[in-house]
Amino acid sequence: MTALNSLNAPTLPEVPFDSPTLTPAGERLLDAASELFYRRGIRAVGVDLVAEVAGTTKKTLYDRFGSKDELVALYLRRRARRWQDFLLPYLQDSGPDRLAAVSAVFDALDAWLREQGRGCAFVNAYAEVGGTGHPAEAVIRTEKDWMRQVFVALAGDESLGAELHLLYEGAVVLHTAGGRHDAVPIARAAAARLVG
Repeated sequence: MTALNSLNAPTLPEVPFDSPTLTPAGERLLDAASELFYRRGIRAVGVDLVAEVAGTTKKTLYDRFGSKDELVALYLRRRARRWQDFLLPYLQDSGPDRLAAVSAVFDALDAWLREQGRGCAFVNAYAEVGGTGHPAEAVIRTEKDWMRQVFVALAGDESLGAELHLLYEGAVVLHTAGGRHDAVPIARAAAARLVG
């Protein structure tokens, strides 16, 4: 569990994804794939393009990752870790107050979505591979479960944490798929009413 900087602050769940050590070619491939999958979509990007952008060969891609599906799953694991690393300073700066901490999650989400440009990579990926048994499904579910656990820890209550998580996920989907750039501030205000 990850404790915030204050003695009275809640203990957060451990971040579930590590950063694997890759060869320089593996890093170039993962960097290229991450940008291409996020900007263009998973199904729209083939391994030939990933290898070309990375300056490697298709054989190198398969040697390093085994398959495109495994590369997609690793892209999402890395993206989850980036989000988690982005979020944690917001929570550390919020102090021990539960309302401030919950609001900090929505502040981080708002900043993250404005910075990313194409919405939530996990929502986008699930739209493409969900229900197919793709290895990315487990990564998506683990990331979503981690966020639920974060809200439960911040709320100090299972039921309230689940409700806050629903607000969060609804804001993500409305921002991403619904084009509603006011979704996160609206969800933040609703969360404040629930916690307050």
